Amino acid sequence: MTTISAFGDADGALTVGGVPIDRLAHRVGSTPFFAYDRRLILERVALLRGLLPDRLSIGYAIKANPMPAVVHLLASSVDALDVASAHEMRVALDTGAEPARVSFAGPGKTDSELEQAVAAGVTIEVESFGETRRTVRAGEVVGVRPRVAIRVNPDFAVRGSGMRMGGGPQQFGVDAEQVPDLMREADAAGVELLGFHVFAGSQNLSADLLAQAQARTVDLVLALSVDAPQPVRYVNLGGGFGVPYFPQDKALDIEAVAANLTDLVEGRLTPALPESSFVVELGRYLVAEAGVYVTRVVDRKVSRGSVYLVVDGGMHHQLAASGNLGQVIRRNYPVAVATAVSAEPEETVTVVGCLCTPLDLLGDRVELPRADVGDLVAIFHAGAYGLTASPTAFLGHPAPIEVLV
Repeated sequence: MTTISAFGDADGALTVGGVPIDRLAHRVGSTPFFAYDRRLILERVALLRGLLPDRLSIGYAIKANPMPAVVHLLASSVDALDVASAHEMRVALDTGAEPARVSFAGPGKTDSELEQAVAAGVTIEVESFGETRRTVRAGEVVGVRPRVAIRVNPDFAVRGSGMRMGGGPQQFGVDAEQVPDLMREADAAGVELLGFHVFAGSQNLSADLLAQAQARTVDLVLALSVDAPQPVRYVNLGGGFGVPYFPQDKALDIEAVAANLTDLVEGRLTPALPESSFVVELGRYLVAEAGVYVTRVVDRKVSRGSVYLVVDGGMHHQLAASGNLGQVIRRNYPVAVATAVSAEPEETVTVVGCLCTPLDLLGDRVELPRADVGDLVAIFHAGAYGLTASPTAFLGHPAPIEVLV
């Protein structure tokens, strides 16, 4: 999708959920704020529904955007929810989702979190021998048989991923060669051993590289299943579907990805593991492009020939747009003068936040229509890893409001 046309405009102003941005700002009551367009989220889910095979469930990784309203919306439209903390687990269960639809991944789960997860009846995706043993003890404390899947650290890495989460030594998952021993130990301890979770990398824009990784994931799952002491009933194939943040990025060929997954699920996984459910776990791909961060110009200044727009938001709310969340070379997220999205660019400006640090940079030398004090600026692709992935307490500014429109 293209940034502005996907949201729409009314009389030259950006709209979110059909609401003109200036009116939405009055409705929210203050700037800065995050706005998420429910139509765009549901359209993304519908796109996947139309392309992926029926046997492949869609899961939402809550860490991408844990706003309760967003989670409620997705809980009613996807098949599964993935959480990475006890707090996220409570958000997931508050939607009314069946505990069996919730999986709990991530290294470093505390004893308290494991006991809460066992008591709730969610699937715990264990990441080590030690965590498995602590899960067994949690089951004994609670008096409930734990539901467990093993997160596998594959013996291959996924090229083209923004963050590598598999292959080589990792804090994530159990090394593939150690999984058979862990399966035997877990089975002997009496847990309900459901299957496997393999998530090797994130933010990948290459359909070919994703296809290779998915094929190798299926090879690995099928090989491990041979030694499984209980029937394999759950296979999480991970996700990693990327979105194009920058002008040179090419959108993921989702049709090619879906075709490959259809071949793998229908041609290989289903015949070999007929009792299993299969899930693809997505976060960023479902919500990133449906969100905008809206901030207001509070000062316009010229410094030695360079124009600066100083806004009331910044990296304390939207760290990723500042380039400080994993970018090796800083590049600009899409940015627009929200009240003049149809106007032609007039000048080169640098958009900076209100924090007392040169790192607080939201748009470096971008071509925009003229903006003055009071105008609204929108940073796009703000629907994932925005507010909760940012240092909100830095310098003590107020937290922004989030709205689902």
